[in-house]
Amino acid sequence: MLDIKFIRENHDLVRKGAEAKGLTVNLGEIITLDEKRRNLIQEGEALKAQRNQVSAQIGKLKKEGGDASKAIADMEIVKSRIQSIDEELREVETKLNSALLNVPNIPHPSVPIGKTPAENKEIFKWGEQPKTDFSLKPHWELAEKHGIIDFHRGAKVTGAGFPFFVGKGATLERALINFFLDQALQRGYKEIMPPILVNEESARGTGQLPDKEDLMYTAERDQLYMIPTAEVPVSNFHRDEVLEEKNLPVKYAAYTPCFRREAGSYGKDVRGLNRVHQFDKVELVKFVHPSSSYDELESLRQDAEHLLQFLGLQYRVLLMCTGDMGFTQSKKYDLEVWATGQQRWLEVSSCSNFEAFQARRMNVRFRTAGGKSEFVHTLNGSGLALPRVVAALIEHYQTPEGKVVIPKVLHPYTKFELIG
Repeated sequence: MLDIKFIRENHDLVRKGAEAKGLTVNLGEIITLDEKRRNLIQEGEALKAQRNQVSAQIGKLKKEGGDASKAIADMEIVKSRIQSIDEELREVETKLNSALLNVPNIPHPSVPIGKTPAENKEIFKWGEQPKTDFSLKPHWELAEKHGIIDFHRGAKVTGAGFPFFVGKGATLERALINFFLDQALQRGYKEIMPPILVNEESARGTGQLPDKEDLMYTAERDQLYMIPTAEVPVSNFHRDEVLEEKNLPVKYAAYTPCFRREAGSYGKDVRGLNRVHQFDKVELVKFVHPSSSYDELESLRQDAEHLLQFLGLQYRVLLMCTGDMGFTQSKKYDLEVWATGQQRWLEVSSCSNFEAFQARRMNVRFRTAGGKSEFVHTLNGSGLALPRVVAALIEHYQTPEGKVVIPKVLHPYTKFELIG
């Protein structure tokens, strides 16, 4: 959420920022509601001061034995108007808050202007494609051959996009989770295991609501949402709290299963593990000082990148353009890994800075050494999302015989070196 004062003073900047993201907002309504709110507050405060003055007059008249009936009648009129103003103010503030929730975050000046993924900017690439003299297969063929991922039984038990990981496939999945968590702990993150269901306030706090309702699974009876990412519960961990400046940055790493409806997804781009409805992910979340948040974003990106380097997978880093960035972010990088069997890039991590946008919605502040209270900046990134990492590993490390070699860094976790 943007600060209403910032919107008042930067009306054109906010409008252009929304337009750059392909969104439109009714800033005129927001400004009108804000002016009405401020006028009501001003009038209410003036009447309350008058009420206190009249009350003092009544007390004085009664003490002196005078006639206080007119003053009492005047006070009843003032009291009634104050009550009316308070009710109107609550209604106006509800409408204003609702309108503010639909205003997107402003892109950072370094973000390229663009409307489509084609306008994202590649800023870094690492690794090389494997050179082979045999025909490479996509991961779903190799997974079926070795019985390590069962898409058909997953569809039978739940539906499309809910695969079973079986045998060495399940062990590989668990090995990657533990490896990612261990690496995060070595880089200063504290492990946290959050709930995978959240309430509406939590979903609203990180910006899933009112922006992404159609992508979330819901437990309607209990009015809860299944998390699309650990970002939601972990970012809300400090909701309505004040952190100490000396403790910043606060960094958490969390493994959770994640659930996304991905309505309307179909075709070759969603085959196998390319897009599933339930998947495992290790999420990295930071609460940082505003003055260092963009340095922290670069550090967060490096925390995710080094995992791909350990695994020996070729990847690239994209600086996302305004139209492909999202409602809540001020700046976002995507990490895409090369899936050699499919000959295409697959996103495995997004690293984002939200500045104070989420913190203002969640009311997460920090106290400066001088006692002043300010909003923190929040950041998060995937470290990493597993389905496409598994897909890339299977395809990258396949042998001419169709077996899959396990990267050495995972051997202590898998206890095996080969699938097949």
